[in-house]
Amino acid sequence: MAEMNVNRRTFLKASSVTGGGLMMTMALPACSTLKNGGLNQNSGTEGWDSNAWLRIDSDNTIHFVLDRTEMGQNTYTGMTSLLAEELEVDPELVNIRFAGVDPLYRNSIYGVQVTGGSTSIAAGWKIIRECGAATRLMLTKAAANTWGIKTEQCRAESGHVINTQTGEKIPYGHLAAIAATYSIPSDIPLKDKSEFKVIGKYNKRLDAAQKATGTADFGIDTELPGMLYAVVTRAGRWDSEVKSFDASKTKAMPGVVDVFEINAPAAVGVAVVAKSYWQARKAQQQLTVEWHNSQLNNVSDESIFAQYQADMAEDSGKNVRDDGDIEKALESATNTITAEYKMPFLAHATLEPQNCTAWAKEDGMEIWAPTQGPDMAQVAAAKASRYSLSDIKINVTFIGGGFGRRINNDYVAEAAAISDKLQKPVKLIWSREEDTKRDFYRPSSYHQLTATLDNSGNVNGWQHQMAGSGVFDYFVSEAAPAQYPFAPKFMFGMLESAGKLGEGIIAPADASIYEGANHLPYEFEHLSVDYKKSDSGILVGNWRSVGYSHNGFITETFMDQLANQQQQDPVQFRLGLLKNNARASQVLKTAAEKASWGSPLPGCTQGVSLHKSFGTWVAQIADVELQGNRPQVKRVVCVVDCGQVVNPDTVEAQMEGGIIFGLTAALYGKITIVDGEPQQNNFYDYQLLRMNESPDIQVHIIDSNEQPTGVGEPGVPPLAAAVANAVTAKTGQRFYSLPLELNA
Repeated sequence: MAEMNVNRRTFLKASSVTGGGLMMTMALPACSTLKNGGLNQNSGTEGWDSNAWLRIDSDNTIHFVLDRTEMGQNTYTGMTSLLAEELEVDPELVNIRFAGVDPLYRNSIYGVQVTGGSTSIAAGWKIIRECGAATRLMLTKAAANTWGIKTEQCRAESGHVINTQTGEKIPYGHLAAIAATYSIPSDIPLKDKSEFKVIGKYNKRLDAAQKATGTADFGIDTELPGMLYAVVTRAGRWDSEVKSFDASKTKAMPGVVDVFEINAPAAVGVAVVAKSYWQARKAQQQLTVEWHNSQLNNVSDESIFAQYQADMAEDSGKNVRDDGDIEKALESATNTITAEYKMPFLAHATLEPQNCTAWAKEDGMEIWAPTQGPDMAQVAAAKASRYSLSDIKINVTFIGGGFGRRINNDYVAEAAAISDKLQKPVKLIWSREEDTKRDFYRPSSYHQLTATLDNSGNVNGWQHQMAGSGVFDYFVSEAAPAQYPFAPKFMFGMLESAGKLGEGIIAPADASIYEGANHLPYEFEHLSVDYKKSDSGILVGNWRSVGYSHNGFITETFMDQLANQQQQDPVQFRLGLLKNNARASQVLKTAAEKASWGSPLPGCTQGVSLHKSFGTWVAQIADVELQGNRPQVKRVVCVVDCGQVVNPDTVEAQMEGGIIFGLTAALYGKITIVDGEPQQNNFYDYQLLRMNESPDIQVHIIDSNEQPTGVGEPGVPPLAAAVANAVTAKTGQRFYSLPLELNA
């Protein structure tokens, strides 16, 4: 972003609106801008696209449209704070609404309109601020011309321009119509960090009042006149289709409107529609369904891991990191240290279960959904109904937890199929059991690690080989058509096939298994990482921090194993391999200092972990006590370097949430597969961390002038390793799988 040299006409434009207001339109870069260093537009041209806008009405109302969804990560406040800082307004005075579906809103690294990858603030850091600053300059100029004074004699403050000579002030809204006639300034200076009033200091949530008073509109809150409620009975194995069903008892239940089969892409089962949710759910219990045979009948965890190992033995797959000469290091090694890891499937367990409201009419369909991918939701609805993409409107709501699950839009497809048949508004709600058993799980994976020792006994080589499913194949069926909204529906299948064939070429490479392993920060002379794609057949998807979630555990527990072999302190061993990485070293040293490394809490041992994900460095030190045969985490000290902080409370909250999320997985998380069916049902057998188990969490933020990076996910990857390393320090037992299970 700092190196961008783009004519501002490519991303800013002023125009007047009805009633004498000012609209500033801008193009927000998505992840690819950060990666590739520029906007995908020709500098200096008059034509440009917008994917967010600021509008100031004559009544001084300020509107801001966001192209990212809000699912607890607080982009709702963060991105608005960037605007408010430079515009000189209180963030609470800005009216915010979510963007609808439009190609202009795409996240260009994925080519679709999706919220993920912890990139929202980073992407908007400069351009949203420049939009606010340019607007402020134009409003100031309008005021100066009104008073007949120089702009230097004016000051913008709290939504007004003040005459510094007389104290007179004019609200922005009264100046908007004049400002709309001006050209965008060629020079838009931004505030220095020392001038910030909001960035780094604003610690509120703009959605807090709505959520506290129940006025925030989550998907499950949608209410429409004449709305019906639906539930769907699905097969235990996701690839099974309905063979027959008996609904005679179901139709006789109170409130039941209809019972029918749905069979569309991502929407297969028997729908029960009633006048209330509970009536539909009770009637569902009387339904009998016979299913066709599944190709997953003989698939289990044992067969899946056997497949991974066999595939990796046959072919090591794709090399994604190759420093030095690992083969030479292996041949000349005086000794090797090896480890084998098996990582489980994990469910998302979003507290708001999957839901969607659809209203099909003669001329189109309207959808209300808590989705992370609005344009992919539009595709899912189109594939499951008679309507084309242009006939379907998507209304994005607040999301009660996403964690990557709501990138997949099967629940939207089901609601669309049901409403299409009935031509009435229908709200579909999944039960907790359905949500657990029909998830797009974090992929399971198999890993082999080998470290080599040179003639002096020092570690000089690191080899990491792995196998598992990639997540790309499980959302490309919606993502590929979303990239080509002009394409007719009969081409959707061809676009999906092209997307799969073009993975890593015309589409981003699927790094969902190996990310976090391929960018290992430690300075080994020889370093190699290989990934073998091996599809398990089980539905998989993005899970909070994706591949970093398992590779953070794997690499950091293996690092402790190496430190032990080298008879070195785990912190010092890591620092010795980070001599050229100042930011990583500072984070780790600060964590050791804040946690009093070497002096654990009474009855505890300590474990350390360091990981970088989504551009953010996080070090965590866990103080863990054993209570019987179970670890009890007493304290987690977390140090984070995410560049310039926009909202300190958000950073702290996201680190805390990530730690709780990661600790849940470390202690309890595991979906087991038997005969092709997930075995877990609800929180009694897929447990979440309880309040009395929550540790004391201390978050320390490194003060930085670097550009901001993500915070929604980076708190997750280091946690499991820090806890495991602490338990190993106490018991000597090393852990090569999760959840943590101590030997009897």
